[in-house]
Amino acid sequence: MKLDDIRKLHQKKYRQLHQKYLVEGEHLILELERATKLNPALTDTELYVTEQHKDWSTPFRKHVVSQRVMAQLSDTKTPQGLLAVTPIQTAADASDQTSDLKAVYLHEIQDPGNLGTIIRTLGWFGGFHLLLSPNSVDPFNPKVVRSSMGAIFHVPMELDVDLMSLPHRFRNIATLDMQGEHMSHASFRSCDCYVFGNEARGVPRAALEAIDPHTFTIAGCGAIESLNLATAVNMAAYEINRL
Repeated sequence: MKLDDIRKLHQKKYRQLHQKYLVEGEHLILELERATKLNPALTDTELYVTEQHKDWSTPFRKHVVSQRVMAQLSDTKTPQGLLAVTPIQTAADASDQTSDLKAVYLHEIQDPGNLGTIIRTLGWFGGFHLLLSPNSVDPFNPKVVRSSMGAIFHVPMELDVDLMSLPHRFRNIATLDMQGEHMSHASFRSCDCYVFGNEARGVPRAALEAIDPHTFTIAGCGAIESLNLATAVNMAAYEINRL
């Protein structure tokens, strides 16, 4: 890609246009290289390095650029001198690619840090694929990519999934509600799709009634109204995988 086009990848519309996104920093680049063993399509990545990293061994096509150019391409205040342009990978056909995985559905999530943390959790446990509703934060936003700590290369994702499509795809849908059954109940782990709402608004009540999920709760002392979204997903993922 031309350098001007790479700079534009900081904007969602250009990521969508080119179907590519930016990965920056030594840790993420190493994780991306490891991910190519399971997903060869990721080898269609171009790596840009400064002079100090010119001997970096990589399966990707490599370009050496000046520190000035790297600073122009980078999204961080102190660039590490390693930046990759990698293809966007999504699970376009869930029936073929994710049929054996449990689904986590996020409705209009807005915070990049929350989304990155959730992706990191799902990558840690494995066995999940992620569904994002329309009007959710872009998972290929640089802040999401960084906070996922490389898990974004390992968690299958579908974008712009309509909430109303879930009952047609999944037999047992779960969501969290203060009045629901305790999450430790065995029936929680038997569900195949777990729905979580927007950080401030949750999921509209009318929409929940339409998809008719099983409701569960995370028991607490009741001193505060709710948990952080990423924390709730983390606890649910742990419970699903608890022996």
